[in-house]
Amino acid sequence: MISAFKVLKEQINSFYLMIRLSMYELKIKNNNNYLGMLWEVINPAIQVAVYWMVFGMGIRQGKSVGTAGHEVPFLQWLVAGIIVWFFISPAILNGSKSIYTRIKIIAKMNFPLSVIPSYVIFSIFYPNVMLLAVIAVIFQFTDHGKISLYYLQLPYYMIAAIALVFSLSLITSTLSTIVRDVQMFVQSIMRMLFYITPILWVPKGDKLPEFIKLIIKGNPFTYIVEGYRDALLSRAWFFEHWEHTLYFWGFVLVLFIIGSALHVKLRNRFVDYL
Repeated sequence: MISAFKVLKEQINSFYLMIRLSMYELKIKNNNNYLGMLWEVINPAIQVAVYWMVFGMGIRQGKSVGTAGHEVPFLQWLVAGIIVWFFISPAILNGSKSIYTRIKIIAKMNFPLSVIPSYVIFSIFYPNVMLLAVIAVIFQFTDHGKISLYYLQLPYYMIAAIALVFSLSLITSTLSTIVRDVQMFVQSIMRMLFYITPILWVPKGDKLPEFIKLIIKGNPFTYIVEGYRDALLSRAWFFEHWEHTLYFWGFVLVLFIIGSALHVKLRNRFVDYL
């Protein structure tokens, strides 16, 4: 717990620096592209189009999704859930390699190494917020997803996503610095989780085997993906599923404590592993 409080204090004390570094990271990322930040919208749009054609028009044959007592077009249901994955996946992958790819330069600067995964995560979060705003505007021209009080949940689910990603990145970035194979393992796990999480498919509780139901319930990404859908499609409030909410934050807390302990214990030796 002492390590967890220490890491949390470092994030608070270095918040302004974290914001500046994340903005610089984002600028460098799009510096050589003529379209710049537009690629943060174009790339997801292309992926969504492919998934919609394969899963929506191909496998589901254009059928809508029954949710919250009404039918929602599959494309809209897909977009409402996959948007947060466009943040989660790259944030975890880049967060896990954030320390060993930057430590040679940043180690010479005077700030805690726990800030490195944080600013990398935030540099990916900003474009996702922009993408979310674009989608929210588009939803206003559809029959479902119009602005309502349920939209007030979005900041909560954003914080939940950042907390989960940061807690995981503390663990993976520490282990990846010591053993590079961990990065390859993380990539494989994220590919698997994309299909295990109900992003492209509709979870039908009465047709799924029990072990699949357990995997879905135990998957913390399901909580966030379905939470975004609850907010954007006006389905439910997060406190209506209080058992899942308590489980999610308990899971995040355990990850954060473990990640903080590993990071604080080993960070003074990171340079030795380069």
